[in-house]
Amino acid sequence: MSVLPLVVEGLSAGYGKKTVIHDINFSVEPGEIFGLIGLNGAGKSTLIKAILGLGKPTGKSSLFGVPSGPAESRTKLAYLPEKFQPSPLLKGWEFLSLTLAYYGRKLDRERALTLCAGLDLDTAALDRSGRTYSKGMGQKLGLLGTMLIDLPLLVLDEPMSGLDPRARIMLKDRLLDYRGAGHTIFFSSHILADIEEICDRIAVMHDGRLIFVGTPQGLIAKAGRTNLERSFLAAIEGTTGEAA
Repeated sequence: MSVLPLVVEGLSAGYGKKTVIHDINFSVEPGEIFGLIGLNGAGKSTLIKAILGLGKPTGKSSLFGVPSGPAESRTKLAYLPEKFQPSPLLKGWEFLSLTLAYYGRKLDRERALTLCAGLDLDTAALDRSGRTYSKGMGQKLGLLGTMLIDLPLLVLDEPMSGLDPRARIMLKDRLLDYRGAGHTIFFSSHILADIEEICDRIAVMHDGRLIFVGTPQGLIAKAGRTNLERSFLAAIEGTTGEAA
């Protein structure tokens, strides 16, 4: 029996004296794309940071059977935070080399160029410093570095942020490719059409609590709506099961 990439049991976390997320319970299966959705301020980023062992959460979470917190718990995952922007002091190639070096790996330039094109990032940008990058270019470079590490689990906080429609479509294809290679992806997003298209399962967070865990189709059926966007709205408003 394979070890689950992520298990969360009774997890609560916040900052200062304020608790932001309450009694969170779910698990992520090997080889699936799992999406976390919720309004701004619902607690998605707080949950991701707690899973990574950042801060002082209560409850339990584990990554591939190792309790979250110690550095060794994160050796099988790559993480890209929300609002990522590369160092203005490093060129794109330098950033990628440094990123892989953290994991004891050398940069494969040919593979990087192929994936760069697959994320709609102009390969010429890799010869320029981060200070010349737009928000979208910085996001693509972060995604490029994260995927090149090629670890069993990707944890991405709002990876579609700053991407135009073409880049979003190409990123979805790359995430499906990553899953196709036998890896697992856990990511948050407020772009529900993307979640509905590629996620095997989802969790809906509202006011710091999970109110649904299951397939996108399961939430749509429960809500009695026609798509995930309207089903999500029905869920957070407590109107699931009513006629559309």
